[in-house]
Amino acid sequence: MNTAFDLKKLEALEIDSSFINSLPGDPVTENYTRQVAGACYSYVNPESFPQASLIACSRDLAESLGLDPRECQSDIFTQVFSGTRLLDSMRPYACCYGGHQFGNWAGQLGDGRAINLGDLQAPDGKLWTLQLKGAGPTPYSRSADGLAVLRSSVREFLCSEAMHHLGVPTTRALSLIASGEQVVRDMFYDGHPKKEPGAVVCRVSPSFTRFGSFEIFSARKDTDTLKTLADYTISRNFPHLGNPDKAVYLEWFREVCQSTATMIIHWMRVGFVHGVMNTDNMSVLGLTIDYGPYGWLEDYDPDWTPNTTDAEGRRYRFGNQPMIALWNLVQFANAIYPLIEDVEPLEEILQEYKDGYEKGWLDMMRSKLGFQESFAEDEALILNLIETFALTETDMTLFFRQLAEISSDSDAVTALQTLEKAFYMPELSDEAEQGFTAWLQKYLERLGKETCSDEARKAAMNEVNPLYVLRNYLAQLAIDKSEQGDHSMIHELLEVLHSPYCYQEGKDHLAEKRPDWARTRAGCSMLSCSS
Repeated sequence: MNTAFDLKKLEALEIDSSFINSLPGDPVTENYTRQVAGACYSYVNPESFPQASLIACSRDLAESLGLDPRECQSDIFTQVFSGTRLLDSMRPYACCYGGHQFGNWAGQLGDGRAINLGDLQAPDGKLWTLQLKGAGPTPYSRSADGLAVLRSSVREFLCSEAMHHLGVPTTRALSLIASGEQVVRDMFYDGHPKKEPGAVVCRVSPSFTRFGSFEIFSARKDTDTLKTLADYTISRNFPHLGNPDKAVYLEWFREVCQSTATMIIHWMRVGFVHGVMNTDNMSVLGLTIDYGPYGWLEDYDPDWTPNTTDAEGRRYRFGNQPMIALWNLVQFANAIYPLIEDVEPLEEILQEYKDGYEKGWLDMMRSKLGFQESFAEDEALILNLIETFALTETDMTLFFRQLAEISSDSDAVTALQTLEKAFYMPELSDEAEQGFTAWLQKYLERLGKETCSDEARKAAMNEVNPLYVLRNYLAQLAIDKSEQGDHSMIHELLEVLHSPYCYQEGKDHLAEKRPDWARTRAGCSMLSCSS
């Protein structure tokens, strides 16, 4: 275990405030909704929740931050990470940023329900920003109340940690705390608001700076603040690039493009659909950020989106995520253009993103199929598989786990029987049976070119193809219980998702296809942007 702080040290914990010490702030200190110009943040205090209670915490994250996980059970922990009590060194603030939402410029957005407490230095020297989501209104809340309900908070807490243990670049979540108060929400935007239990999540990240953090100042032609923020971001999160100049800005942009491509490839690997890839939800560190109406691909459908707001246009559907990331990177390039004033190198780097993503995706798919060698026919085989998926509802997660069980010396008919548990229909149509049999014949022929043993291939495949993911219906079941005061399933999921690639005795019920009752139920099929 890392060196841990006792309760006394927790009370005296030193929080770094380099963000607000290095960047221009809002001179207005009153907390009311407004346009904030020439400032990267506004000071704001979280609300107090006297009845707050801890639901869950991430023990391994607490340890990595230098906190004894036992302290998570203390009253002071609940008070601090619900926002009810501030440590002496905390100077909370909300960030100003803009963004493109569903392809349209939305102007100023900002931390409408997120309040940053500052930075904590972990024992390894790394700085982590602590941020409360759902702790009250900020100057950027617009017409909202800055609060969050339990259902969205459970989903964010669990998914942040699930993604981390899947190996997907992500922000993390330290704690999930019930506020003890009711929050009014119209879940379906249909004129039927109701009271729901409220909650606060403590999110943790090296930085919460987004593409939109730069877009707002570029849109306002505030080049001075744009440059100040860019220079701070480089010195804080990209110090290896050196002192900012045109060449450094370009290399910084290249790294943002590369890390974004890596993140998207991981999303596609595990079947994650973000659901709302607006530019204000894109991290400059290539981290998955802002878990709203996300979803996990169960039936492999490239056109599926979990977001009810996007149900018609499907802009943020699974198969479109790589191109949306590119579109967002173009907006980011436009935002930092005043620092570079040269289009050609920016366009070259964007082309590098496209080329790098395509190669990275192909390599990722090879690994999912158990290929250690590269052959020219691999891409056609992979694309053929995706076409074959469309012949019947096929559970993506279970398909690749079952594929690892196939013996390289088996025939296609036997191999198809091994895959049966991945199909939603009890019997395949003739077309689907013929399609999968034909693909498996090609796959088995391709496996014949590999030199590793079946055992080694299976082990390698099971390291990249998870058995346990946060299926939408599982999250909803945990929410249902939690809203009734039973948080046991949250703890069960948190524990199982800590080791998503390893079979866990007695947890088969968490590695099953989506049940029929969940096909159309809210929270299991699609979600709104409402929290």
